[in-house]
Parts: sequence; C-alpha cells; structure tokens
Amino acid sequence: MNKSRGRTGRRRRRKHLQSFMDGVNCSHKLDYIKLKKWLKDRGFEDRNLRPAQFWDTGRGLMATKALQVRDLIISLPEKCLLTTGTVLSSCLGEYIMKWKPPVSPLIALCTFLIAEKHAGEKSLWKPYLDVLPKTYTCPVCLEHDVVSLLPEPLRKKAQEQRMMVHELYMSSKAFFSSLQPLFAENTGTIFNYSALEWAWCTVNTRTIYMKHSQRECFSLEPDVYALAPYLDLLNHRPNVQVKAAFNEQTRSYEIWTNSQCKKYEEIFICYGPHDNQRLLLEYGFVATDNPHSSVYVSSDNLLRYFPPLDKQRHAKLSILKDHDFLENLTFGWDGPSWRLLTALKVLCLEADEFTCWRRALLGDLISARNEQQTLNITAKICHFLIEETQHVLLQISQLKRNKENLKKHLALVEALRLEDLKILQKSAEILCNLNMAT
Repeated sequence: MNKSRGRTGRRRRRKHLQSFMDGVNCSHKLDYIKLKKWLKDRGFEDRNLRPAQFWDTGRGLMATKALQVRDLIISLPEKCLLTTGTVLSSCLGEYIMKWKPPVSPLIALCTFLIAEKHAGEKSLWKPYLDVLPKTYTCPVCLEHDVVSLLPEPLRKKAQEQRMMVHELYMSSKAFFSSLQPLFAENTGTIFNYSALEWAWCTVNTRTIYMKHSQRECFSLEPDVYALAPYLDLLNHRPNVQVKAAFNEQTRSYEIWTNSQCKKYEEIFICYGPHDNQRLLLEYGFVATDNPHSSVYVSSDNLLRYFPPLDKQRHAKLSILKDHDFLENLTFGWDGPSWRLLTALKVLCLEADEFTCWRRALLGDLISARNEQQTLNITAKICHFLIEETQHVLLQISQLKRNKENLKKHLALVEALRLEDLKILQKSAEILCNLNMAT
C-alpha cells in the first residue's frame, strides 16, 4: 500500500471531519441562492462569507478565507437595508403620513414586514423574508409554564415584555384598520396579534443601530432601526471585538474585525456586553461561559436570613432604597458583587453600629463581627440559590419528558439555569475561601 496515499486519505478524512465540526456549508440551498442574487442586484458583492449551519450556534456565516485584525468582514449597501425610509416609499407611506397621532418607527417597520409577508410572491423583499425565522424564542413567545421557570427578575421582565407587545397591538388596531383600501382581505385577519408578535421579534432581535433624522410623520421615539439582510446571520460571541457603523462615504453599513478568524471558522460579532438574562430577553438565546453573566438576588432573598423583628430593619431598607442598593445585586464569576456585599453589610449592622451606615455604604470596615456576619449570610443566600436552581433543573428535565412541544423552549431555560448554577458554585467556592481566610 502506498503510505503517502494512506496519509492523504487520513488527512482528507480529518479535513472532512474538521469542516463538519466548523459548520456545514448552506450556500447551495435555494433560499440562500435567491437571497445572494437579490443582494447582488442591489449592489452587494461578497467573497469572504458563506451561510452555514453550525452544531452549537445554528445558522451563521463562515469565513471563506482567513481574516486578520482590521479586515473588512462585510459592507452592505444602503439599498439592501430595510429602514423607515423603505416603509415611507412603499404604498404604506401615504397612510402613515396622514395618520394621527403619528405611529412609532417601530410600528411602521412591523406593519411593513406583516404587509410584505402577506404579499407573498408579489413582495420585492420576498428573498429576505424567506430566510427570516418563522418563530422566535424571546420570552414574549414562551408558554406560561416555561416563563414560570425563569429566575425571578427575568420572569418579571418577561411578563412586562408580553404586556408591552400586547399594548402595542391594541393601540395599533385602529391604524391597521385604516390600511383596508390596500387589501382585499380583512385587515383584522392580516394584522392579527401573532403577526405583530412575529414582526416585533424580527425587529427587536435583528436590527442594527442606525440613526435616522426625526420625521414629523413619526412619533418622538428614536428612529434608530435598520434590518440588514445577510449581515443579520452573524451570531454573537461575548469576547469578540468588532467595529460596526454606517459609512457615509461608501453609503454602506460596514463591519470590521478586531480579532483573527481562521478559514472555514464561524465569524462572530458582539451585540454588546450583555449578561445571559439580557440576551434571552432581547434576542432569545443564551451564551455559554458568558463572562458578563451574573445571578441576580431579589429583595426577598436578600432579607431571607434577617430577623423580621429587628427594630432598625425598616430604616435600613429605606437607606438601601434611597441609595439604590436594592437592585442589581448579583453573584458573578468572581463571587458576590461589591453592591451585594455592601447591601448585606448595612443589613448586618448592630443597634450600636447603626450610625455608621454611611461608612458601610462606602465599603469601610465597620467591625470584624459585621464582616463575618456579612460573609455568613452571603454564603447562605448563595447556597439557597444553588438549591433553588437545582430544583428548577429537575422540574425542567421532568417537563422535557412529558411536554414534547415545549422541548426547544425548555432547553433554553435549562441552558440559562445551568450557567447560573456554574456561577453560584464558583461564588460558593470563593466565599468558602474568604471565610477560611477571616
């Protein structure tokens, strides 16, 4: 047997395996072929990227050549961007301009997406609409059973998100009805709640920031959205650095890399230094080993280990509230946050130490006893949250067996809770070492 051929075969197999690990090329799929042709007709040429399916992030964009620091990843011409300008130059424009009170830029974009989706084959934006997700995993789309498994602060925000989208729908119904002359069918069936929910998620999860001048036909909310076909396939990674902005000279939206990327690897951008709760709320996904992630401590959990009969309890809580020390109290990868320890330090003040509360808020050492009690209670809260998280993870695994239809959504909450567990266990370890040191 020819040894070199054997080695070549092994290399080829290894290369094939490597390319499978990196991602599966999807550029031959009809939807992507049509999208690339549509973009080319609007002036977009690209040889650095190709759509691919990745085992950990789903679909994304793969580099067709190695990228160096300060290389241009993508330059998308203005003609390819979907903005409020696009909406106003469509048949919806005259209806938006005469509607009072004016609609928001957000509602204008949502209305356009729903109308174009309804137009089907007749839509000029069909190649883009065809590659958009059919469903989303933002909290507004999650079942009540799934939302109830979210950590407390996120659960509250998820309920607020649902109410906000519902109010947006109710307040826009009259405007939707005014569009009746444009449609053969009843606007009530076209612009229904689920259509608005889909359009809202599309805008919320996929737009890039692009400031537009204020127009009188819109309400005063900032007009800062642009949908960017193809570019919006780029996935988020917390530790990646890029430079992204609209270039006034080239009239294109450009993204430049600040880090290297190997050939056939997935290209990532960073949506911002967001923790996992924010990523799930705004974009419907969770990042593993996210350096920005934290576990939030609710005010109920903060007070769990303090005697309700403490005469100064009410005064201490007032102090914390007045100085904004009841929100954003967290455990992170480096243990309890300074804010959490400071809030607990104030709550641990004895009657004879109470006058020192200002010093406690500044982080000064009050007494050895105060320090020790603060650490003990922080550790108790941490262990309580570990047990609570483990209990929820058990509930999720049982639900995954019984509720096939919720599997995808449950897996998302499970990923969030597993990340929380890792952070809490790391914090417990740090607190144990601190306790031993004191």
